[in-house]
Amino acid sequence: MSDLVVLRPEGLYCPAGDFYIDPHKRVTRAVVTHAHGDHAKSGCARYWTATPGYRLLKTRLGAAAQIKPQDYGQVFELGGARVSLHPAGHILGSAQVRIEVDGEVWVVSGDYKRDDDPSCAPFEVVRCDTFVTETTFASPDYVWPPSGSASAAIHAWWMQNRADGFASVLFCYALGKAQRVLAELRRHVDAETTVYLHEAMTKLVGHYRREGIAMLATKPVNECVRSHDFRGALILVPPHAFGTPWLKRLAPYRTGFASGWMGADNGRAAKYDRGFTLSDHADWPSLLRTIDETGARRVLAMHGDSALLVALLRARGLQADALDLQH
Repeated sequence: MSDLVVLRPEGLYCPAGDFYIDPHKRVTRAVVTHAHGDHAKSGCARYWTATPGYRLLKTRLGAAAQIKPQDYGQVFELGGARVSLHPAGHILGSAQVRIEVDGEVWVVSGDYKRDDDPSCAPFEVVRCDTFVTETTFASPDYVWPPSGSASAAIHAWWMQNRADGFASVLFCYALGKAQRVLAELRRHVDAETTVYLHEAMTKLVGHYRREGIAMLATKPVNECVRSHDFRGALILVPPHAFGTPWLKRLAPYRTGFASGWMGADNGRAAKYDRGFTLSDHADWPSLLRTIDETGARRVLAMHGDSALLVALLRARGLQADALDLQH
């Protein structure tokens, strides 16, 4: 049987269904795994995505985008392919794409993680013949701490800064990470405790609330008077705001960064007062466990440095190759 998914200049393509998965060029039919900008290309004629992420994708692509939401596990037909979307555990609405043609099953993972996250549905193992996996952190250097430990550390840092008379400025990605932090911190402080947000996060947090995700109360910084004293407060800020004049109104403050990139000695933490290892991607042990649990005989690796993983899988007797997605 021919491959169910092949690589074209536009991205991953399913010939039997005549659709692309997370294309990076405009195409007629796109199945989108989640609403991060590197997976959701604007200008495609039609989109399919998982229902919980519909509003996020609509915000990303614009009101005119023709998006058809699909419930997790719901089978729909595109051309000669039977397609269904399954939770990936990455962010709200993230999905793996299961494709079945004549009894052959492929799963394209998109981005995924295996750790507990109260802000999105947990990863679902989907058995398949070929598994297309992400490899963002495909190195033994990346092993995440136990679930919940990062949010506990963030809370302790915040409380220490409060005692010392500083605001706590936590840099984190606006979609997925900020909402996860807000959800996990409910375990440590009163649910009515207010966290302040950079305006880039406000609408996205609102979409999570409309999907029933429980998070701490929030208020945009730009709705506060200029003289507002932020000492003792936690403020979530996207990384692109680091070093900008906008931060001056939050002073005095200490800075932190929540990311999987804090999980290895790579120099990225040096410009922050504190780094917290909190990732929405699978670490090395989770990649290996997931591949094993899918039962796949063949593995294709994408989105990262996949050489080490491919070599290990080949040594274990699996068919393994890298997919070079140039975007």
